Amino acid sequence: MTILFTSDHEWLRIEGDVATIGITDYAQSQLGDVVFVELPKVGRQLKKAEAAAVVESVKAASDVYAPISGEVLEVNGAVAAEPALVNSDAGGSAWFFKLRIADKSQLDGLMDEAAYKTHTA
Repeated sequence: MTILFTSDHEWLRIEGDVATIGITDYAQSQLGDVVFVELPKVGRQLKKAEAAAVVESVKAASDVYAPISGEVLEVNGAVAAEPALVNSDAGGSAWFFKLRIADKSQLDGLMDEAAYKTHTA
């Protein structure tokens, strides 16, 4: 299992040809109290950098972009039902969706945890 990060503050947990995607703890801390999460439909084909989900907080609404291309295999109904999970466990149980990775070479431009910490410092 590998965990990677984007400059747009999404994280990806890579297991085989599946990427689980969510927003980082840094992102949720910038948003404030999350009140609504809209997830993509299962089966949707996402292209890298395409808006895939929406997160609304008391401060703002933000798009969550697909960090890589692929097919949506599963969405996290728990986070849609209880958006506050994003604030309490952004890097864990509050994942947004799982993608079947279309092109593993797209992972090459992403950051590891050390690079992401430098990016947000």
